[in-house]
Amino acid sequence: MSHAQTHRHAHGHSHGHSHENTVPRAALIAAVSLVVLSVLLTAAVSLGFLEREAVPQLEREKAQVQAIASRDIRFDDREDGAVLISDAHDGSSIAVIATETEGGGFIRGVMRGLARERRMHGIGAEPHFVLTSWEDGSLSLTDSATGRMIELGAFGADNRATFAELLPEGEPS
Repeated sequence: MSHAQTHRHAHGHSHGHSHENTVPRAALIAAVSLVVLSVLLTAAVSLGFLEREAVPQLEREKAQVQAIASRDIRFDDREDGAVLISDAHDGSSIAVIATETEGGGFIRGVMRGLARERRMHGIGAEPHFVLTSWEDGSLSLTDSATGRMIELGAFGADNRATFAELLPEGEPS
């Protein structure tokens, strides 16, 4: 074996090409362009050149959209893993959501997020939530303790309907 061959074997290079990782120039240009565009758009919104995305709650207030149905509700975990949904005023049971039921996963997911936020603020499960159907067809769930509002229509018609069924009977959803 010649000195050059021995040198290549000792350094793990048995072939004459480079193993250096390189990113294609076009990909680098695209990535830099995306970052620059994001910064420019953010600056344009901050400086007032572009309008901010509409906030449903503020848009409803501006348009004077009224609530057409509302219910104060509580969510409690049961020992069997199901969630008991009850009326916050009289304690009557509205629904029991098992994990396997249609829409149960969505309700549990929404409630997990709201419960996490409550824990961060040192708030327990006692304060109720307000489920509201609006004249414009939107449906929202508001945490009475934190004020956080979730627009349920943003998650699709099926998931919206899962919550709409919790409104009092006979009231539009």
